[in-house]
Amino acid sequence: MKNDEPTVGRRVLLRSAVFLGVAAAAGLLTGGETDLPAPGAGGTGTPAAGPPPGGAAGPGPLTGAPAGLPQFPRGSPYRLEPMTSEGAPERVPAAQPAVRTRPILELPAGAQRGSGSASAMTLTFDDGPDPRYTPGILDTLARHGVRAMFFVCGEMAVDNKDLLRRMVAEGHVLGNHTWTHPQLTKISRPAMASEIGRTSEVVQQAVGTAPLWFRAPYGAWNRAAFEIGAELGMEPLAWTVDTLDWKEPGTTAIVSRVLRQAAPGVIVLNHDAGGNRSQSVQALASYLPQLLGRGFRMTLPELPPH
Repeated sequence: MKNDEPTVGRRVLLRSAVFLGVAAAAGLLTGGETDLPAPGAGGTGTPAAGPPPGGAAGPGPLTGAPAGLPQFPRGSPYRLEPMTSEGAPERVPAAQPAVRTRPILELPAGAQRGSGSASAMTLTFDDGPDPRYTPGILDTLARHGVRAMFFVCGEMAVDNKDLLRRMVAEGHVLGNHTWTHPQLTKISRPAMASEIGRTSEVVQQAVGTAPLWFRAPYGAWNRAAFEIGAELGMEPLAWTVDTLDWKEPGTTAIVSRVLRQAAPGVIVLNHDAGGNRSQSVQALASYLPQLLGRGFRMTLPELPPH
């Protein structure tokens, strides 16, 4: 038995050394990584620090480590691995509108948002925003608690983002009216995509969301316009009552035209830029309270289901 005592002692010392080496590698000693999650802690600890300066490699694979301790392969920088694409939840793309063959021309029954009655109309304004005229229109709408749609041109919007933000803050809806107001049926598809896409980008930069409605200048639509609009997530909206304010016929003529054609479901076309729009500003201040007095309610369209 005396001859075996040195052997037993050596075995004890060897086992102690192995245990201490394992403990040091696993961060159980004071000089190790102390931020690793404890076994069974559900990974709530802070990710461990990276390798020391100089790019020193980490320890090799642990052998015989206690169950539950992380196993670092040779060369590992000790960091927790990010979630891989296989483990990440799938992102479901937003449904695009169907490609239409004609624009929406009126508000069907039940497609008005917040109307409260069957006598719902929608007011729309094109070509802006223009700091000379748009604020006056917004003031009139705010005075009567009415919301409208503004189909903006990118070349006007890019320098008047404060007006875009005011529109959204006051509950109005922004639509896309291209960048420079070209007749889409006379330009190439790439040029059309640029006109429409750039305008959506400017609106999104200004207010945080891209337009969901699109209107072709001059009401000139073709297949490519419908396709590009749908690809950008927009529905095409036209109008049923043209005030012809762009002709500057006089405030009285504009007011008379709106009051004469007012009816449930109509979409009224006005302009807040593209020329001298002082008549448009004055006409709105006149015909809007008269429409409200007749029982009409100005409302916004609901997006059709996709």
